[in-house]
Parts: sequence; structure tokens; C-alpha cells
Amino acid sequence: MFTGIIEELGMVVGIDELGDSARLAIRGTTVASDAAHGDSISVNGVCLTVVDNADGVFTADVMGETLKRSTLGSLRAGAAVNLERAATVATRLGGHIVQGHVDGVGSVLSREAGDQWETVTFSLPEGLGRYVVEKGSITVDGISLTVTAVTDDTFSVGLIPTTLKLTTLGAKGVAERVNLEVDIMAKYVEKLLGKARQS
Repeated sequence: MFTGIIEELGMVVGIDELGDSARLAIRGTTVASDAAHGDSISVNGVCLTVVDNADGVFTADVMGETLKRSTLGSLRAGAAVNLERAATVATRLGGHIVQGHVDGVGSVLSREAGDQWETVTFSLPEGLGRYVVEKGSITVDGISLTVTAVTDDTFSVGLIPTTLKLTTLGAKGVAERVNLEVDIMAKYVEKLLGKARQS
């Protein structure tokens, strides 16, 4: 489990393609400082398991299903990535409960700059709109964000200077793709209400 508060902007330093999977090597001195084999690290919102860790670079295996259903399949050496270590029982929940399970891939539709912040609008894949509400939480490339507006197939967020500077969203251009994870609470509510109606 994660909180969606990015700890570090890392960099992909190597990709080994292994048939229908891949092994990523990622430089992230903060998240790798105490990472051990088997630990979980969120990479652009995808929960990956550490295979090895040395000199500030950790490796993680990514299966074919994850490569197809997230933006990790399009990563190249030199790409910047958002990194967060798994939460502990003592972690402050500064964002919201994030699983690191991508629900879909959206894209940047527009960016509107303000004096100190920026409004960014993203596309929503079919079927996800019902889980997104104004003032609710959504995870974009691993970042916990508050929804400022939503339609059936789009949503907008406001990015403060810290988010623009310390995450990949500061440099994402129109049409670039992002990993999306909706609030897990909405899925549980939907399932429970569905069962209640059937009773």
C-alpha cells in the first residue's frame, strides 16, 4: 500500500526485455537507500517488487500484463519516474490509500497555467468515470491528487508548484499517457451496494 506522496523523481537506467516481460533498473537513491529484496516500490503508480539493489539502483521485474495495461511498457532509458516506498503502520497518510494497481491509462488533454499553479485535464478510460467525483481522490502516475472537475470521460486536477517541480507531471505534454488508479473505496461501495440490492 502507498499514500500517493512521491518521495523522489528517479530515472530508468536500463531495461532488459525478457520475452513477454522486462526487468527495469531504476536509479532512486532515496527509495533504494533501505530497499531489500522483496520490498515494494511504486514506479509511476505501479507497485513493483525489488529484485536487487546496489549503489542507489534497484531492479524490478515487470510481467507482460503490467507492460500492456500501464505506461511502463513505453519507458525508455533516461525516462524520469515517480517513486514511492510502501507505507508502514507509522506512515502519515498525507495522500490517500493507493494500491499501486493501475485501473487504466489516460492522457493529458490540456494544461492551463495560473499564477502559481496549473490546471491539467486528463482523459478517463471508459468505465472509470463512475468512480471519480469532484473533490475526491485519484492517483495519476502514482501521485495522489484531488479532482477539481469531472465529466463522464475527463477529469481535471490543480497542480501546486511542489508537484510541478518534484514529479513527472511538471513536464508531461498534451497527448502524453499516464497511469490512473481510482479510489479503492469507491469500488468497495459499488460492490456492497450491488449486493444489498440483490438481497
